[in-house]
Amino acid sequence: MSAVNNTKFNSAVFLLTGIPGLQEVHLWISIPFCLVYVISIVGNSVILFIIKTDPSLHEPRYIFLSMLAITDLSLSITTMPTILGIYLFNSMEISLNACFAQLFFIHFLAKIESSVLLLMALDRFIAICNPLRYTSILTLPRIAKMGFVSLVRGVALALPFPILLKRHRYCQANVLSHSYCLHQDIMNLACSDITINTIYGMFTTVFTLGFDLLLIFLSYVIILKTVLSIASHAERLRALNTCVSHLCAVLLFYTPNIGLAVIHRFWNSSSHLLKILLGYVYLQLPPLMNPIVYSVKSKHLRARIIRAFVK
Repeated sequence: MSAVNNTKFNSAVFLLTGIPGLQEVHLWISIPFCLVYVISIVGNSVILFIIKTDPSLHEPRYIFLSMLAITDLSLSITTMPTILGIYLFNSMEISLNACFAQLFFIHFLAKIESSVLLLMALDRFIAICNPLRYTSILTLPRIAKMGFVSLVRGVALALPFPILLKRHRYCQANVLSHSYCLHQDIMNLACSDITINTIYGMFTTVFTLGFDLLLIFLSYVIILKTVLSIASHAERLRALNTCVSHLCAVLLFYTPNIGLAVIHRFWNSSSHLLKILLGYVYLQLPPLMNPIVYSVKSKHLRARIIRAFVK
């Protein structure tokens, strides 16, 4: 057994993984990742700047959008440095403490994003099903309380991940499956019993992804029932059109998230390349596409962005 594998967690290192078999073209692979990083940072920063500086956008739906942009921005900043470090500088080593810190922020931000998407579904539900009470229900103090509860839930669910992992020694091969650190990836490298880690990981997945997605689905069932009761066809389309961007954000986040969780839990022997690619989609696609989708689908926001850049 190697010295590294025998070392306790405070001095051991993990090896991050790029795309296998393509080491010779890592520099070329870094180009699209750099573009994704820049577009994600700029896109979400523009959304935040426009919403902050334009008083006409200080309404609930855009406040929730700014929460989503902050989360996506943080997710890009948390994950992309290690990805670019692999492809630009061939830097694959990461210490356990740095790895645990990164996985905490990744899981914490994922819980926050799930909460924000649920709050955005609540916003659409109230706007369509109870429009006369929209502003009286979604007041600024109430929105602030919702954001605080989401923050507390994210910390409470993500903090046990590094704490549980620090209990283990890592005496197996220290090569991770991704270019960043995930709880379900690291726990498989431990040489002690990981039953508690497995149970807690499944609990948080069900409690956040499953519970939030179920509530989002139920809200859209009621929204659809309400929209279909509207007599005017044009009004139906207008109401449904306000939900399109949120539905795209939900699909962009939950589809790869659930797929990656299923692969790690049940099909761990599946294609390693598929796991790597799905991992990139899971963390890089939402921060890239959400600003684009909302800028295209929201006429009000699009007009403000165009006006800002034309000036």
